[in-house]
Amino acid sequence: MRIFVKIIKWTGIVLVAILLLIAVSCVYLYESADLKAPAGFHPSSVPAFVSDSLRTYGDNWLRLDKYGLWEMKISGSAFERGEAIGKMAGDLLYYQEEVFVRQIYKLVPSRRYVRFLGKLIVIFNRHLGKYVTEEDRDEIYAMSKYCSHDFDDFGTPYERQMQYHSAHDIGHAMQDYMLVGCSSFACWDGFSADSSLIIGRNFDFYMGDDFSKNKVVLFEEPEKGYKFVSVTWPGMIGVLSGMNEKGLTVTINAAKSDIPVSSATPISILAREILQYASNIKEAYSIAGKRKTFVSESILIGSASDGKAAIIEKSPERMALFDPGSDHIICTNHYQSESFAHDERNEENIRLSDSKYRFERISQLLDSLSPIDVGKAVSILRNKRGLGGAGLGYCNDLAVNQLIAHHSVVFEPSRRKMWVSSSPWQCGKYVCYDLNKIFSGNPDCRKPVDDSGSTIPEDPFLHSADYQRVLQFKRYSEIIKRASACHRKVSGDSLSAFLSFNPEYYGTYIISGDYYQSCGLPEKACPLWEKALTLPMKKQERLSLEHKIGK
Repeated sequence: MRIFVKIIKWTGIVLVAILLLIAVSCVYLYESADLKAPAGFHPSSVPAFVSDSLRTYGDNWLRLDKYGLWEMKISGSAFERGEAIGKMAGDLLYYQEEVFVRQIYKLVPSRRYVRFLGKLIVIFNRHLGKYVTEEDRDEIYAMSKYCSHDFDDFGTPYERQMQYHSAHDIGHAMQDYMLVGCSSFACWDGFSADSSLIIGRNFDFYMGDDFSKNKVVLFEEPEKGYKFVSVTWPGMIGVLSGMNEKGLTVTINAAKSDIPVSSATPISILAREILQYASNIKEAYSIAGKRKTFVSESILIGSASDGKAAIIEKSPERMALFDPGSDHIICTNHYQSESFAHDERNEENIRLSDSKYRFERISQLLDSLSPIDVGKAVSILRNKRGLGGAGLGYCNDLAVNQLIAHHSVVFEPSRRKMWVSSSPWQCGKYVCYDLNKIFSGNPDCRKPVDDSGSTIPEDPFLHSADYQRVLQFKRYSEIIKRASACHRKVSGDSLSAFLSFNPEYYGTYIISGDYYQSCGLPEKACPLWEKALTLPMKKQERLSLEHKIGK
């Protein structure tokens, strides 16, 4: 008995020692985190001119166009560009952070736990500074000087803005939660209406509709490298979709990734470096090979000088260039090259996710509509139906257009033209920009800077009864999900109405079934879940739902 007591005593001492060691290690890792904040920046005392729809600072400007897109042009050194963003867009930076933080608290309601997670992210990204170029750190740092201290629970303004640039990567590492699921394609030669390269893409990074409210078309004239344009949100200097003055385009599509265990170069920062410093596919591939990333990504590169497009497939361990050897290419969220053909995680992604389905749907649309011009490219990006035109309901992740896109873009690299979608999603008008005109001089920002004669009209869907039902579906969906989480009652009339808004979509029945489960009524939940199983959905969702019914 005495020996047993001694064993218990020493086991307790060892456990306490281990816990103390872990705690000390965590404190050390947190305190020693270094995001390499730049030195030598001295904010200017010169104010920017700011109004509701037009802001100017030196030669830089920010304007709100009639379609609801913010158009920004900045130039100079990295510090000068960052300061211009901060001075002209301070209110937009605040709004974007406030929406982002609000979304985090919606996912994690406990303020104390959010602070804890914030410290974990700092530990995770403790070496992020060394993976971001000095030029990009300078631009982020100068911009951060004009960010609010209201969100300092998550770090200093500079630390937060640096961390936000890895949010996209962390989002698609959690791809099972459908934060990211993009579709893109490129056509040339026989698949293009005039034989020149044309590229279309939907960027489906979803953090709620409020997050997508302020889309920015950002024109940059850096001291080094090529002038370029990207479609982004306030505070994001990394590239998600963009084209440079040489007619090189970059769009990023998430691939299946393990949850990362340490930081490396964020994909958007790598994409920006390619856009700023590459003029063809070979140079883009060379730049990608120099950077270590911590998630897997497909980077679709379009090149006016090469007259075609190719995909850089990159994982934390290796990289490949996929050239289809034909006159068109499709990119969703899985790898296609021989190098990744037998990768276990990629095979699982193809089998279980919606990526292959969207790939096959785009292939059908390209075959039926080719040769492709801008109007046809937009119609593909707006397509809401499934294989063979089957009904999917609305907001289905099997669809090319899931009605969640942050933005959608069409590029004509040889003409240096691009079309950017206006809200909502890719259903609003596609606004045309001619880089030759915008970068050849300094357009009068008091007047429209888009090519108004080339605007693509809005989707007729916006004037349909179905569109109104989609809005109701989205609103009721949030109400019912919140009620489920809080075990709160919803009226029977509201549930009946919800089921009528989007009856072809499997998610309608899952959400309703989950509500009844939260109320302790499995006899009402199971029939709804079983109804969902009769509708088109990705295999991963189907397996999860079958397991839920089995329990």
